[in-house]
Amino acid sequence: MFIGDIVGSPGRKAVSDLLPGLRDRFELDLVIANGENAAGGNGITPDTAAEIYAAGVDVITCGDHLWDQKEVEVLLNEEPRFVRPVNYPAGTPGQGSAIVNREGLAPVGIINAQGNTFMRGELDNPFRRVKEEIKKILPQTSVILLDFHAEATSEKIAMARMLDGEISAVIGTHTHVQTADEFIFPGGTAFLCDAGFTGPHDGVLGRDWEPVVERFLTSQPRRFPVAKDRILLQGVVIEIDGATGKATGIKRVSEALKQ
Repeated sequence: MFIGDIVGSPGRKAVSDLLPGLRDRFELDLVIANGENAAGGNGITPDTAAEIYAAGVDVITCGDHLWDQKEVEVLLNEEPRFVRPVNYPAGTPGQGSAIVNREGLAPVGIINAQGNTFMRGELDNPFRRVKEEIKKILPQTSVILLDFHAEATSEKIAMARMLDGEISAVIGTHTHVQTADEFIFPGGTAFLCDAGFTGPHDGVLGRDWEPVVERFLTSQPRRFPVAKDRILLQGVVIEIDGATGKATGIKRVSEALKQ
């Protein structure tokens, strides 16, 4: 299972409360989550990451809010289950991919990359960097998932088309809006343009809606507190043939937390 961007304490609670039931229902072997908004809606810290791992998440990916909390350096330097975008410049702390080895399960490679379209332009070309990372992982496993943290749908689809048949799945994150385009491409690569987000859906992308509207009306800075209600865990469950690395099933998930 891949869990869409976890937003603040409501998102962390959704993972803690709902993931055990989802693990049983879908007989999950591995859980990956994007945690770049886990700490108060901005970035991630060792404490918030520990809470997510304790809830049953195996690997945490990130995105453009990677540097919002200075404590993230601890995760980058010391946590092998934490993956940041692979296309940061050479010498950046941390790792752009990880491989999970578990008894009775084929090794699983997880890559994180950040898009360039409408995003921070100083990062390396994600298409080239992802290709290079796949070459490094393939000798160890053919089961590979990419969290492509990007704004433009065209960039996400293009990435998946390029990688069809080379990896198991390309799952988009960042927009916080779950798309309905889940599909397995002819070469066996599962795709979803955006996994959505895990947290409060009664505002605007996880934030209270009033200051967001004020920002649009006045063009003046506003603080955007994390919203509180209609909490959902969103993501996707992917079935993969461990022998071939081909995806055989994909299903969107949007589970409500009872409040």
